[in-house]
Amino acid sequence: MAPRSFFLSTLVATLTLTAAFLPACSSSSDDDGGAPTPGADGGRRFTGQRRPTASCAVVLEAPELLPATHVPEGTVITYNSNPPSSGNHYPSWANFQEFDKPVDHGYLVHSMEHGAVVLFYKCDSPTGPGCAPLVEGLRKVRGAVKRDPLCTEQINARVIIVPDPRITTPVAAAAWGFTYAADCVDEPTLSTFIAENIALGPEDICAAGRAF
Repeated sequence: MAPRSFFLSTLVATLTLTAAFLPACSSSSDDDGGAPTPGADGGRRFTGQRRPTASCAVVLEAPELLPATHVPEGTVITYNSNPPSSGNHYPSWANFQEFDKPVDHGYLVHSMEHGAVVLFYKCDSPTGPGCAPLVEGLRKVRGAVKRDPLCTEQINARVIIVPDPRITTPVAAAAWGFTYAADCVDEPTLSTFIAENIALGPEDICAAGRAF
């Protein structure tokens, strides 16, 4: 039988080696309260602008993600992009449908948080000759979106069409963290924007929202 001192020295050496390796083997924990982390969105974010080939000028951006909390309806909210793509919003969200009048951004941003893509348009006159083709083009794009299994047949997909005099181009779109601006309804790029961003908000929910 080996001397007692041999066992004690072996035990001390083993414990010393174990302690040395503990930092390398410890697991990390997410203790940032849900704040965005690099790569959390699959690496889709980018800086600057992207201008895909299209039938008219198209600009894609990924504005900085803003903190998102519920604020009382009617609160004036400042966003970092036009149209907005993240940030504080109202407790109610806009239903996933077509609207014939502008909707406050506080409702639309909440819809984006639920994974919606919002299609905005701006006409010089709602009854002008150029407005109807614009709306019909957006309806065609929305109608081609694949059915969402989380949505009812009445909703079908989390896509909203809404007029908005605040945008700076005839057509714009926004999803959580991303914006699209165009001088026309370019179906290929707009459809791609929807496909790449729909149902990817922080909350994957397709429940009926508020109609206006």
